[in-house]
Amino acid sequence: MDARLRRRSDTGPASGNPLEEFRSDLERIRFSPYFSRLAAVTQVISQGAAGQVVHNRLTHTIKVTAVARAIATTLAHGPHRAVLDRLGGIDPVVVQAAASAHDLGHPPFGHLGEQVLDRLARSRFGLADGFEGNAQTFRILTELDVHGLSGEGLDLTAAVRAAVLKYPWARFGVPSPHPSGMAEAPKGGGPGLDGHGSGKFSAYQLDVSEMTEVLACFPQIGPMRQTVECSVMDVADDIAYSLHDLDDFHRSGVLQHASVAAEFRTWLRQRAELERTDERDLRADDRSPGYSLELLRRRMAVKDAWIFDDEAFAVAVGRVATDLVDGLLAVPFDSSLAAERAIGVFTSTWIAHLQESVTVDENPPVRAGFVLLGRQAWHEVAALKFVHQRFVLDRPDLAMFQRGQAQVLTALVADLDSWLGDPRDAGRAPRRLIDLVDLATQGYRRLAREQPELLLAPDAEEPVRENDLRRWGRGRGIMDYVASLTDDRAAVSATTLAGHSARLWDAGSAL
Repeated sequence: MDARLRRRSDTGPASGNPLEEFRSDLERIRFSPYFSRLAAVTQVISQGAAGQVVHNRLTHTIKVTAVARAIATTLAHGPHRAVLDRLGGIDPVVVQAAASAHDLGHPPFGHLGEQVLDRLARSRFGLADGFEGNAQTFRILTELDVHGLSGEGLDLTAAVRAAVLKYPWARFGVPSPHPSGMAEAPKGGGPGLDGHGSGKFSAYQLDVSEMTEVLACFPQIGPMRQTVECSVMDVADDIAYSLHDLDDFHRSGVLQHASVAAEFRTWLRQRAELERTDERDLRADDRSPGYSLELLRRRMAVKDAWIFDDEAFAVAVGRVATDLVDGLLAVPFDSSLAAERAIGVFTSTWIAHLQESVTVDENPPVRAGFVLLGRQAWHEVAALKFVHQRFVLDRPDLAMFQRGQAQVLTALVADLDSWLGDPRDAGRAPRRLIDLVDLATQGYRRLAREQPELLLAPDAEEPVRENDLRRWGRGRGIMDYVASLTDDRAAVSATTLAGHSARLWDAGSAL
Protein backbone atom coordinates (compact mmCIF):
# COMPACT_ATOMS: atom_id res chain seq x y z
CA MET A 1 0.00 0.00 0.00
CA ASP A 2 1.18 3.54 -0.81
CA ALA A 3 2.43 4.97 2.50
CA ARG A 4 0.69 8.27 1.72
CA LEU A 5 -2.68 6.49 1.87
CA ARG A 6 -2.07 4.80 5.21
CA ARG A 7 -4.81 5.63 7.69
CA ARG A 8 -4.43 5.78 11.44
CA SER A 9 -6.72 2.79 11.93
CA ASP A 10 -4.38 0.67 9.76
CA THR A 11 -7.41 -0.78 8.02
CA GLY A 12 -6.05 0.36 4.68
CA PRO A 13 -7.80 2.56 2.12
CA ALA A 14 -11.36 1.80 1.13
CA SER A 15 -10.31 2.10 -2.51
CA GLY A 16 -7.10 2.01 -4.44
CA ASN A 17 -7.75 5.49 -5.80
CA PRO A 18 -5.68 8.21 -4.07
CA LEU A 19 -8.00 10.95 -5.31
CA GLU A 20 -11.01 9.29 -3.68
CA GLU A 21 -9.12 8.79 -0.42
CA PHE A 22 -7.92 12.38 -0.25
CA ARG A 23 -11.35 13.74 -1.15
CA SER A 24 -12.79 11.65 1.67
CA ASP A 25 -10.31 13.30 4.06
CA LEU A 26 -11.26 16.75 2.82
CA GLU A 27 -14.95 16.02 3.40
CA ARG A 28 -14.32 14.62 6.88
CA ILE A 29 -12.56 17.85 7.83
CA ARG A 30 -15.16 20.16 6.33
CA PHE A 31 -18.06 18.27 7.93
CA SER A 32 -16.38 18.43 11.34
CA PRO A 33 -17.95 20.56 14.10
CA TYR A 34 -14.44 21.82 14.83
CA PHE A 35 -14.41 23.28 11.32
CA SER A 36 -17.85 24.87 11.74
CA ARG A 37 -16.88 26.58 15.00
CA LEU A 38 -14.19 28.58 13.19
CA ALA A 39 -16.97 30.90 11.98
CA ALA A 40 -17.26 32.16 15.56
CA VAL A 41 -13.58 32.35 16.47
CA THR A 42 -11.54 35.55 16.25
CA GLN A 43 -8.99 35.94 13.46
CA VAL A 44 -7.38 39.20 14.63
CA ILE A 45 -10.21 41.36 15.96
CA SER A 46 -13.66 40.08 16.82
CA GLN A 47 -16.75 41.23 14.97
CA GLY A 48 -18.10 42.67 18.22
CA ALA A 49 -14.98 44.77 18.66
CA ALA A 50 -15.06 46.11 15.11
CA GLY A 51 -18.81 46.67 14.93
CA GLN A 52 -19.02 45.18 11.43
CA VAL A 53 -18.32 42.07 9.44
CA VAL A 54 -14.64 41.15 9.66
CA HIS A 55 -12.61 38.05 8.91
CA ASN A 56 -12.99 35.17 11.31
CA ARG A 57 -11.02 31.93 11.42
CA LEU A 58 -13.39 30.28 8.93
CA THR A 59 -13.23 32.98 6.27
CA HIS A 60 -9.45 33.10 6.70
CA THR A 61 -9.32 29.32 6.32
CA ILE A 62 -11.43 29.38 3.16
CA LYS A 63 -9.15 31.97 1.59
CA VAL A 64 -5.99 30.12 2.59
CA THR A 65 -7.48 27.03 0.97
CA ALA A 66 -8.18 28.91 -2.27
CA VAL A 67 -4.64 30.30 -2.44
CA ALA A 68 -3.11 26.93 -1.53
CA ARG A 69 -5.13 25.08 -4.16
CA ALA A 70 -4.07 27.54 -6.87
CA ILE A 71 -0.39 27.17 -5.96
CA ALA A 72 -0.60 23.38 -5.73
CA THR A 73 -2.40 23.06 -9.07
CA THR A 74 0.23 25.19 -10.80
CA LEU A 75 3.10 23.22 -9.27
CA ALA A 76 1.49 19.84 -10.00
CA HIS A 77 1.45 20.66 -13.72
CA GLY A 78 4.65 22.69 -13.84
CA PRO A 79 8.32 22.10 -14.55
CA HIS A 80 9.11 21.16 -10.94
CA ARG A 81 6.82 18.14 -10.89
CA ALA A 82 9.63 15.57 -11.06
CA VAL A 83 11.44 17.20 -8.13
CA LEU A 84 8.26 17.34 -6.07
CA ASP A 85 7.54 13.68 -6.78
CA ARG A 86 11.00 12.75 -5.51
CA LEU A 87 10.25 14.66 -2.31
CA GLY A 88 7.04 12.75 -1.59
CA GLY A 89 4.56 14.14 -4.05
CA ILE A 90 2.06 16.96 -4.37
CA ASP A 91 -1.71 16.57 -4.64
CA PRO A 92 -3.94 19.67 -4.71
CA VAL A 93 -6.66 17.86 -2.73
CA VAL A 94 -4.22 17.01 0.08
CA VAL A 95 -3.17 20.66 0.12
CA GLN A 96 -6.82 21.75 0.30
CA ALA A 97 -7.43 19.37 3.19
CA ALA A 98 -4.40 20.65 5.09
CA ALA A 99 -5.39 24.27 4.50
CA SER A 100 -8.94 23.54 5.65
CA ALA A 101 -7.59 21.95 8.85
CA HIS A 102 -4.65 24.21 9.64
CA ASP A 103 -6.46 26.45 12.16
CA LEU A 104 -8.77 23.91 13.83
CA GLY A 105 -6.69 24.11 17.01
CA HIS A 106 -7.00 27.84 17.49
CA PRO A 107 -8.80 28.54 20.78
CA PRO A 108 -11.24 31.39 21.50
CA PHE A 109 -9.90 34.92 20.93
CA GLY A 110 -7.23 34.02 18.39
CA HIS A 111 -3.53 34.18 19.20
CA LEU A 112 -4.28 35.94 22.49
CA GLY A 113 -6.20 32.86 23.62
CA GLU A 114 -3.31 30.64 22.56
CA GLN A 115 -0.88 32.61 24.72
CA VAL A 116 -3.18 32.59 27.75
CA LEU A 117 -3.89 28.85 27.58
CA ASP A 118 -0.19 28.10 27.15
CA ARG A 119 0.62 30.03 30.33
CA LEU A 120 -2.20 28.41 32.29
CA ALA A 121 -1.40 24.89 31.06
CA ARG A 122 2.17 25.19 32.32
CA SER A 123 1.67 27.22 35.51
CA ARG A 124 -1.59 25.75 36.78
CA PHE A 125 -1.35 22.12 35.66
CA GLY A 126 2.36 21.55 35.21
CA LEU A 127 1.94 20.58 31.56
CA ALA A 128 5.53 20.93 30.34
CA ASP A 129 4.47 21.37 26.71
CA GLY A 130 1.74 23.86 27.54
CA PHE A 131 -0.67 24.75 24.76
CA GLU A 132 0.04 25.42 21.07
CA GLY A 133 -2.51 25.90 18.31
CA ASN A 134 -0.68 23.75 15.75
CA ALA A 135 -0.25 20.89 18.22
CA GLN A 136 -3.92 21.24 19.11
CA THR A 137 -4.86 20.94 15.44
CA PHE A 138 -2.94 17.67 15.15
CA ARG A 139 -4.55 16.39 18.36
CA ILE A 140 -8.03 17.21 17.06
CA LEU A 141 -7.47 15.40 13.77
CA THR A 142 -5.91 12.30 15.31
CA GLU A 143 -7.56 11.98 18.73
CA LEU A 144 -10.38 14.34 19.68
CA ASP A 145 -12.64 14.53 16.64
CA VAL A 146 -14.69 11.53 15.66
CA HIS A 147 -15.55 9.70 12.46
CA GLY A 148 -17.80 6.69 12.55
CA LEU A 149 -16.88 4.13 15.19
CA SER A 150 -13.14 4.00 14.53
CA GLY A 151 -12.08 5.76 17.73
CA GLU A 152 -9.09 7.11 15.78
CA GLY A 153 -9.93 10.79 15.41
CA LEU A 154 -10.92 11.46 11.81
CA ASP A 155 -8.79 8.49 10.68
CA LEU A 156 -7.09 10.50 7.95
CA THR A 157 -4.48 9.40 5.44
CA ALA A 158 -0.81 9.87 6.29
CA ALA A 159 -0.47 12.49 3.53
CA VAL A 160 -3.08 14.78 5.09
CA ARG A 161 -1.91 14.23 8.66
CA ALA A 162 1.66 15.07 7.62
CA ALA A 163 0.53 18.13 5.67
CA VAL A 164 -0.65 19.89 8.86
CA LEU A 165 2.71 19.42 10.61
CA LYS A 166 4.05 22.94 10.05
CA TYR A 167 6.54 22.47 12.90
CA PRO A 168 7.32 18.72 12.85
CA TRP A 169 8.77 18.38 16.34
CA ALA A 170 7.62 18.43 19.97
CA ARG A 171 8.14 21.34 22.34
CA PHE A 172 11.23 19.61 23.66
CA GLY A 173 13.10 16.33 23.28
CA VAL A 174 11.77 15.03 19.96
CA PRO A 175 13.61 14.75 17.68
CA SER A 176 17.11 14.73 19.07
CA PRO A 177 19.00 16.96 18.53
CA HIS A 178 16.08 19.30 19.14
CA PRO A 179 15.62 22.47 17.06
CA SER A 180 15.44 24.70 20.15
CA GLY A 181 19.10 23.95 20.85
CA MET A 182 20.41 24.53 17.35
CA ALA A 183 22.53 27.52 16.43
CA GLU A 184 20.38 27.93 13.31
CA ALA A 185 16.94 26.54 14.03
CA PRO A 186 14.20 25.86 11.49
CA LYS A 187 11.42 28.42 11.25
CA GLY A 188 9.48 28.39 14.53
CA GLY A 189 11.95 26.01 16.14
CA GLY A 190 13.91 28.48 18.22
CA PRO A 191 13.23 28.98 21.95
CA GLY A 192 9.91 30.57 22.89
CA LEU A 193 9.60 33.90 24.67
CA ASP A 194 10.15 32.20 28.02
CA GLY A 195 13.03 30.08 26.74
CA HIS A 196 11.08 26.88 27.36
CA GLY A 197 11.74 24.47 24.50
CA SER A 198 10.60 25.36 20.99
CA GLY A 199 8.39 28.39 20.49
CA LYS A 200 6.33 26.53 17.88
CA PHE A 201 5.69 22.80 17.60
CA SER A 202 3.12 20.43 16.10
CA ALA A 203 2.62 17.63 18.65
CA TYR A 204 2.14 17.38 22.40
CA GLN A 205 3.83 14.62 24.38
CA LEU A 206 0.61 12.62 24.11
CA ASP A 207 0.74 12.73 20.32
CA VAL A 208 4.48 12.53 19.60
CA SER A 209 4.36 8.86 18.62
CA GLU A 210 1.61 9.61 16.12
CA MET A 211 3.67 12.41 14.60
CA THR A 212 6.75 10.20 14.37
CA GLU A 213 4.82 7.42 12.63
CA VAL A 214 3.31 9.85 10.13
CA LEU A 215 6.65 11.42 9.26
CA ALA A 216 8.15 7.96 8.77
CA CYS A 217 5.92 7.66 5.69
CA PHE A 218 8.02 10.41 4.09
CA PRO A 219 11.66 9.32 4.39
CA GLN A 220 12.61 11.54 1.46
CA ILE A 221 12.14 14.81 3.34
CA GLY A 222 14.58 14.36 6.22
CA PRO A 223 14.21 15.42 9.86
CA MET A 224 12.49 18.66 10.89
CA ARG A 225 11.20 19.28 7.39
CA GLN A 226 7.67 19.99 6.25
CA THR A 227 6.28 17.79 3.51
CA VAL A 228 5.88 19.44 0.11
CA GLU A 229 2.12 19.73 0.62
CA CYS A 230 2.61 21.25 4.07
CA SER A 231 5.01 23.85 2.70
CA VAL A 232 2.42 24.88 0.08
CA MET A 233 -0.17 25.32 2.82
CA ASP A 234 2.30 27.33 4.91
CA VAL A 235 3.13 29.69 2.05
CA ALA A 236 -0.57 30.16 1.28
CA ASP A 237 -1.23 30.98 4.94
CA ASP A 238 1.49 33.64 4.82
CA ILE A 239 0.03 35.18 1.66
CA ALA A 240 -3.54 35.25 2.96
CA TYR A 241 -2.54 36.53 6.39
CA SER A 242 -0.48 39.37 4.93
CA LEU A 243 -3.33 40.64 2.74
CA HIS A 244 -6.83 39.68 3.79
CA ASP A 245 -6.71 41.16 7.28
CA LEU A 246 -5.80 44.51 5.76
CA ASP A 247 -9.31 44.52 4.24
CA ASP A 248 -10.83 44.58 7.71
CA PHE A 249 -8.58 47.27 9.07
CA HIS A 250 -9.14 49.55 6.06
CA ARG A 251 -12.92 49.08 6.19
CA SER A 252 -13.05 49.76 9.91
CA GLY A 253 -10.91 52.89 9.64
CA VAL A 254 -8.17 51.46 11.85
CA LEU A 255 -5.47 51.92 9.21
CA GLN A 256 -4.98 55.65 9.04
CA HIS A 257 -3.31 56.91 5.89
CA ALA A 258 -1.31 59.64 7.62
CA SER A 259 0.44 57.42 10.18
CA VAL A 260 1.19 54.56 7.77
CA ALA A 261 2.41 57.00 5.11
CA ALA A 262 4.66 58.79 7.60
CA GLU A 263 6.33 55.49 8.59
CA PHE A 264 7.00 54.32 5.05
CA ARG A 265 7.86 57.64 3.43
CA THR A 266 10.17 58.67 6.28
CA TRP A 267 12.12 55.42 6.05
CA LEU A 268 12.45 55.75 2.27
CA ARG A 269 13.61 59.39 2.54
CA GLN A 270 15.95 58.91 5.49
CA ARG A 271 17.11 55.35 4.83
CA ALA A 272 20.83 56.09 5.01
CA GLU A 273 20.50 58.17 8.17
CA LEU A 274 18.32 55.56 9.89
CA GLU A 275 20.79 52.79 9.03
CA ARG A 276 23.46 54.76 10.93
CA THR A 277 21.24 55.34 13.98
CA ASP A 278 22.18 53.45 17.15
CA GLU A 279 19.73 50.65 17.89
CA ARG A 280 19.23 51.85 21.47
CA ASP A 281 17.99 55.17 20.13
CA LEU A 282 15.64 53.42 17.72
CA ARG A 283 14.14 51.32 20.49
CA ALA A 284 13.86 54.23 22.88
CA ASP A 285 11.76 56.19 20.38
CA ASP A 286 10.23 53.49 18.17
CA ARG A 287 7.06 55.55 17.64
CA SER A 288 8.98 58.08 15.58
CA PRO A 289 8.22 57.65 11.86
CA GLY A 290 10.60 55.26 10.14
CA TYR A 291 12.11 53.85 13.32
CA SER A 292 9.97 50.70 13.45
CA LEU A 293 10.67 49.85 9.81
CA GLU A 294 14.38 50.22 10.45
CA LEU A 295 14.13 47.89 13.45
CA LEU A 296 12.28 45.41 11.24
CA ARG A 297 15.06 45.58 8.64
CA ARG A 298 17.69 44.81 11.27
CA ARG A 299 15.71 41.89 12.77
CA MET A 300 15.24 40.34 9.34
CA ALA A 301 18.92 40.75 8.49
CA VAL A 302 19.92 38.84 11.64
CA LYS A 303 17.15 36.24 11.79
CA ASP A 304 16.89 35.43 8.09
CA ALA A 305 20.31 36.16 6.66
CA TRP A 306 19.80 33.21 4.28
CA ILE A 307 17.38 35.30 2.17
CA PHE A 308 17.55 38.88 3.41
CA ASP A 309 18.82 41.55 1.03
CA ASP A 310 18.93 45.30 1.75
CA GLU A 311 17.94 46.36 -1.73
CA ALA A 312 15.10 43.82 -1.89
CA PHE A 313 13.84 45.22 1.41
CA ALA A 314 13.94 48.78 0.07
CA VAL A 315 12.08 47.73 -3.09
CA ALA A 316 9.45 45.97 -0.95
CA VAL A 317 8.94 49.04 1.24
CA GLY A 318 8.60 51.17 -1.88
CA ARG A 319 6.07 48.87 -3.50
CA VAL A 320 3.91 48.65 -0.38
CA ALA A 321 4.14 52.43 0.00
CA THR A 322 2.94 52.88 -3.58
CA ASP A 323 0.19 50.24 -3.71
CA LEU A 324 -1.11 50.31 -0.15
CA VAL A 325 -0.28 53.72 1.27
CA ASP A 326 -0.59 55.95 -1.79
CA GLY A 327 -3.12 53.65 -3.45
CA LEU A 328 -5.66 51.90 -1.24
CA LEU A 329 -5.35 53.96 1.95
CA ALA A 330 -5.18 57.34 0.21
CA VAL A 331 -8.97 57.30 -0.21
CA PRO A 332 -10.93 56.67 3.04
CA PHE A 333 -13.28 53.70 2.88
CA ASP A 334 -16.90 54.92 2.58
CA SER A 335 -18.73 51.62 1.84
CA SER A 336 -19.29 52.66 -1.77
CA LEU A 337 -19.00 50.28 -4.68
CA ALA A 338 -15.91 52.16 -5.80
CA ALA A 339 -14.29 51.62 -2.40
CA GLU A 340 -15.09 47.90 -2.50
CA ARG A 341 -13.67 47.66 -6.01
CA ALA A 342 -10.48 49.32 -4.83
CA ILE A 343 -10.06 46.71 -2.09
CA GLY A 344 -10.84 43.91 -4.53
CA VAL A 345 -8.33 45.12 -7.11
CA PHE A 346 -5.62 45.62 -4.49
CA THR A 347 -6.10 42.18 -2.97
CA SER A 348 -6.46 40.21 -6.20
CA THR A 349 -3.47 41.93 -7.80
CA TRP A 350 -1.23 41.19 -4.85
CA ILE A 351 -2.40 37.59 -4.49
CA ALA A 352 -1.73 36.91 -8.16
CA HIS A 353 1.70 38.53 -7.86
CA LEU A 354 2.67 36.53 -4.77
CA GLN A 355 1.34 33.24 -6.19
CA GLU A 356 3.43 33.75 -9.30
CA SER A 357 6.47 34.34 -7.10
CA VAL A 358 6.32 30.88 -5.52
CA THR A 359 9.29 28.68 -6.33
CA VAL A 360 10.72 25.24 -5.48
CA ASP A 361 14.05 24.38 -3.85
CA GLU A 362 15.04 20.72 -3.54
CA ASN A 363 17.69 21.58 -0.94
CA PRO A 364 16.32 24.64 0.87
CA PRO A 365 17.99 26.44 3.78
CA VAL A 366 17.02 25.24 7.26
CA ARG A 367 14.51 28.07 7.73
CA ALA A 368 12.69 27.43 4.46
CA GLY A 369 10.42 24.78 3.00
CA PHE A 370 10.65 22.98 -0.32
CA VAL A 371 8.02 25.37 -1.68
CA LEU A 372 8.73 28.99 -0.82
CA LEU A 373 8.28 32.58 -1.89
CA GLY A 374 10.94 34.10 -4.11
CA ARG A 375 13.34 36.57 -2.48
CA GLN A 376 11.55 39.76 -3.52
CA ALA A 377 8.08 38.45 -2.66
CA TRP A 378 9.35 37.23 0.71
CA HIS A 379 10.43 40.79 1.59
CA GLU A 380 7.10 42.17 0.38
CA VAL A 381 5.12 39.81 2.60
CA ALA A 382 7.26 40.90 5.54
CA ALA A 383 6.47 44.55 4.79
CA LEU A 384 2.74 43.84 4.56
CA LYS A 385 2.80 41.92 7.85
CA PHE A 386 4.63 44.86 9.41
CA VAL A 387 1.63 47.11 8.68
CA HIS A 388 -0.61 44.62 10.43
CA GLN A 389 1.65 44.38 13.50
CA ARG A 390 2.66 48.01 13.86
CA PHE A 391 -0.65 49.73 13.17
CA VAL A 392 -3.18 47.19 14.47
CA LEU A 393 -1.81 44.64 16.93
CA ASP A 394 0.25 47.20 18.85
CA ARG A 395 -2.68 49.58 19.40
CA PRO A 396 -3.47 50.27 23.10
CA ASP A 397 -7.24 49.99 22.54
CA LEU A 398 -6.84 46.48 21.14
CA ALA A 399 -4.52 45.59 24.02
CA MET A 400 -7.16 46.70 26.53
CA PHE A 401 -9.80 44.60 24.78
CA GLN A 402 -7.49 41.58 24.76
CA ARG A 403 -6.68 41.90 28.45
CA GLY A 404 -10.37 41.50 29.14
CA GLN A 405 -10.48 38.40 26.96
CA ALA A 406 -7.48 37.00 28.83
CA GLN A 407 -9.37 37.45 32.09
CA VAL A 408 -12.32 35.52 30.65
CA LEU A 409 -10.16 32.51 29.77
CA THR A 410 -8.23 32.63 33.05
CA ALA A 411 -11.42 32.64 35.09
CA LEU A 412 -13.02 29.91 32.95
CA VAL A 413 -10.05 27.54 33.32
CA ALA A 414 -9.89 28.16 37.08
CA ASP A 415 -13.61 27.56 37.56
CA LEU A 416 -13.61 24.36 35.50
CA ASP A 417 -10.62 23.08 37.47
CA SER A 418 -12.38 23.89 40.74
CA TRP A 419 -15.54 22.14 39.57
CA LEU A 420 -13.70 18.95 38.63
CA GLY A 421 -11.94 19.06 42.01
CA ASP A 422 -15.22 19.13 43.93
CA PRO A 423 -15.93 15.50 44.89
CA ARG A 424 -19.60 16.29 45.59
CA ASP A 425 -20.34 17.96 42.27
CA ALA A 426 -17.70 16.89 39.73
CA GLY A 427 -20.07 14.33 38.23
CA ARG A 428 -22.36 17.10 37.03
CA ALA A 429 -19.65 18.80 34.97
CA PRO A 430 -20.27 18.87 31.18
CA ARG A 431 -20.16 15.34 29.86
CA ARG A 432 -17.75 16.31 27.09
CA LEU A 433 -15.34 17.84 29.60
CA ILE A 434 -15.34 14.66 31.67
CA ASP A 435 -14.75 12.56 28.53
CA LEU A 436 -11.81 14.72 27.46
CA VAL A 437 -10.21 14.55 30.91
CA ASP A 438 -10.61 10.75 30.96
CA LEU A 439 -9.12 10.48 27.46
CA ALA A 440 -6.10 12.60 28.34
CA THR A 441 -5.54 10.81 31.65
CA GLN A 442 -5.57 7.44 29.90
CA GLY A 443 -3.07 8.83 27.41
CA TYR A 444 -0.67 9.96 30.14
CA ARG A 445 -0.92 6.59 31.89
CA ARG A 446 -0.14 4.84 28.62
CA LEU A 447 2.93 7.02 28.14
CA ALA A 448 4.05 6.32 31.72
CA ARG A 449 3.99 2.59 30.89
CA GLU A 450 5.37 2.62 27.37
CA GLN A 451 7.42 5.80 26.87
CA PRO A 452 8.05 7.43 30.26
CA GLU A 453 10.88 9.50 28.81
CA LEU A 454 8.32 11.57 26.91
CA LEU A 455 6.72 12.71 30.17
CA LEU A 456 9.84 14.27 31.62
CA ALA A 457 10.73 17.86 30.88
CA PRO A 458 14.48 18.48 30.45
CA ASP A 459 14.67 20.03 33.94
CA ALA A 460 12.54 17.41 35.73
CA GLU A 461 14.00 16.41 39.10
CA GLU A 462 11.55 13.76 40.34
CA PRO A 463 9.97 10.66 38.79
CA VAL A 464 6.40 10.74 37.54
CA ARG A 465 3.72 9.72 40.05
CA GLU A 466 0.06 8.80 39.67
CA ASN A 467 -0.95 12.17 41.09
CA ASP A 468 1.06 13.83 38.33
CA LEU A 469 -0.74 11.79 35.69
CA ARG A 470 -4.15 12.75 37.08
CA ARG A 471 -3.18 16.40 37.31
CA TRP A 472 -1.88 16.44 33.74
CA GLY A 473 -4.92 14.55 32.50
CA ARG A 474 -7.26 17.08 34.08
CA GLY A 475 -5.21 19.98 32.71
CA ARG A 476 -4.98 18.64 29.18
CA GLY A 477 -8.67 17.75 29.20
CA ILE A 478 -9.60 21.28 30.29
CA MET A 479 -7.34 22.73 27.60
CA ASP A 480 -8.98 20.48 24.99
CA TYR A 481 -12.43 21.55 26.20
CA VAL A 482 -11.81 25.31 26.37
CA ALA A 483 -9.98 25.29 23.03
CA SER A 484 -13.07 23.80 21.40
CA LEU A 485 -15.31 26.72 22.42
CA THR A 486 -16.27 29.69 20.28
CA ASP A 487 -15.52 33.21 21.49
CA ASP A 488 -19.11 33.78 22.63
CA ARG A 489 -19.42 30.37 24.29
CA ALA A 490 -16.24 30.93 26.26
CA ALA A 491 -17.48 34.32 27.46
CA VAL A 492 -20.94 33.00 28.35
CA SER A 493 -19.52 29.96 30.13
CA ALA A 494 -17.20 32.14 32.21
CA THR A 495 -20.06 34.48 33.11
CA THR A 496 -22.32 31.58 34.08
CA LEU A 497 -19.70 29.91 36.28
CA ALA A 498 -19.07 33.28 37.96
CA GLY A 499 -22.76 33.47 38.88
CA HIS A 500 -23.52 36.51 36.72
CA SER A 501 -25.80 34.92 34.15
CA ALA A 502 -29.54 35.52 34.42
CA ARG A 503 -30.42 32.71 32.00
CA LEU A 504 -30.37 29.04 32.93
CA TRP A 505 -29.43 27.61 29.54
CA ASP A 506 -26.67 30.00 28.49
CA ALA A 507 -23.66 27.78 29.19
CA GLY A 508 -24.56 24.78 27.04
CA SER A 509 -21.92 22.37 25.83
CA ALA A 510 -18.66 22.88 24.01
CA LEU A 511 -19.84 22.12 20.49
